[in-house]
Amino acid sequence: MRRTQIYLDEDQGERLAAAAAEAGTTVSALIRDAIDRYLGAEASGSLRAALTEAAGCAPHLPSGADYVDAIRPDYRERERELWKRGG
Repeated sequence: MRRTQIYLDEDQGERLAAAAAEAGTTVSALIRDAIDRYLGAEASGSLRAALTEAAGCAPHLPSGADYVDAIRPDYRERERELWKRGG
């Protein structure tokens, strides 16, 4: 194992200590487990699940394309001009 030091704010330290005590493990073991889950296959699946669940959660907001058109009315024309020059 490699020794690593990290800085936690007071709340993080207290919450980790409480979670470790409840799980009957050490704070270090809890952190290692969290890192393994974050870096492992479960993390990408969890992220994918969270994004899927969040998709469409704000139907009252405009689409990304509509938003860009609203804040940059000339964007589409500039984009077409750039494509003409490059292609």
